[in-house]
Amino acid sequence: MSTKTITFRQAFSGWVFKHAREEQIGDYNVNFYLVEGMKLVSRKRREHLTADDIKKNKSFMQSLASGAAVGDEDFKSLQHRKSLAPPGRMPTTWEEYVGAAPGAAPPLGRAQILKQNEKQFTALIGMSEDFPMGVEVLLDILEIVAPFKHLEKLRRFCEARLPPGFPVRVEIPLLPTISAKVTFQKLQFVSNLSDKLFYVPTSYREDPTRFPDL
Repeated sequence: MSTKTITFRQAFSGWVFKHAREEQIGDYNVNFYLVEGMKLVSRKRREHLTADDIKKNKSFMQSLASGAAVGDEDFKSLQHRKSLAPPGRMPTTWEEYVGAAPGAAPPLGRAQILKQNEKQFTALIGMSEDFPMGVEVLLDILEIVAPFKHLEKLRRFCEARLPPGFPVRVEIPLLPTISAKVTFQKLQFVSNLSDKLFYVPTSYREDPTRFPDL
C-alpha cells in the first residue's frame, strides 16, 4: 500500500445543516476525518497451482466473504496437496540472467501466472487532542517492540499528514458489509504496578521463528 495518494478530509454530519462530525468517546472529544486515496494492491502467483487448486481456493474465499461456516476439512484440503511435477530446465544462461533489464529477468522455472487486484477504499479516523499520549510515543513503542523497515516511513507519514491529536478511533472497511473498528476509550498511566507482572513464567519457551529480526 502506498501512502503517497492518501489525504485527510474533515468528516461532516447532518443532511441539511451539515457540521463537522464530533463525538465524545470515553473522556475525550474526538474530531473525525475521512481517509481518502487508500489503495491496496495485491498480487497472486498461480503457476504452482493446478486448475483444481485454483477452483478450491476460489470456492474457499467466496465462502469466507459470504460469512458461511468453514469446517476443519476445508482447511485440511487447502493445506495438504500434492506438488506439481518440477518444471524442465530452462536454457537461460548466467550472462542472460545478470544482464537482463530491471524487472525483466528471464524465468528460471515455470512461466509466471500473475493476477493483480487493486482495491480503493475510504477509512474513517477519529482524532483527539485530549488523549494523554501522542502518536510519536506510540511509534517509539512500536520501534522497540516490533521493529520493521517501514516504521520510519510510517513515522514520516504521521508527522507530515496526520491531523492533530491521537487516533482514538480507526474504522477500515474489509468487505462491502464488514468493517474493522479499533477504539481507545481510556488510557491511564499507573506507577504502582506489581513486580509480579514483569516476571517471565518458568514454563515460557521462546519461539525463534516468532520475531526473527530481534
